[in-house]
Amino acid sequence: FWSLPLFVSPATLIPRPDTECLVEQALARLPVKTCRILDLGTGTGAIALALACERPDCEVTAVDRMPDAVALAIRNAEHLAIRNVRILQSCWFSALSGQQFDMIVSNPPYIDAQDPHLSEGDVRFEPRSALVADENGMADLTHIIDNARQMLTPGGFLLLEHGWQQGEAVRAVFRRSGYSDVETCRDYGGNERVTCGRFTP
Repeated sequence: FWSLPLFVSPATLIPRPDTECLVEQALARLPVKTCRILDLGTGTGAIALALACERPDCEVTAVDRMPDAVALAIRNAEHLAIRNVRILQSCWFSALSGQQFDMIVSNPPYIDAQDPHLSEGDVRFEPRSALVADENGMADLTHIIDNARQMLTPGGFLLLEHGWQQGEAVRAVFRRSGYSDVETCRDYGGNERVTCGRFTP
């Protein structure tokens, strides 16, 4: 992923090329100055480690609620000798009270429980908790959008990966929550894949 060799396990998703679009869009929006980045639901650590590798001047925090995923992300960081990342166990923002970040990124669960693709291909062997969300796949996306505002510095960005048919719904939640500069970027297959917004209080 992002030319970084990563260990994977049954506790995490296998990082996919489409998620590199999230890394690209994040790098394009990071300020030149040193800043703090948060990766929610880090899994293998792929997104956090790619950003930390590209921006060694930045401090990256990565969280996951699953202890096995946290251990794997730490193993990957140590194997790659990336030192500007800290990896914590946290259910979304729960362990981060009072902290602020210039950018928050996430590839959260966004597949509806009834989606037939769950019984096909690689996803059959991946943890459902990392794939499936309630409310037609929107529950975790909505939770992050609604709660990220209190963790972002003024002018900070939130970037989320989502399903190819969820762009319109995700943009609506961003706007309802008061974000500005809301836009959706397409993946390498031309599908709407990453939506971002800016916190401008």
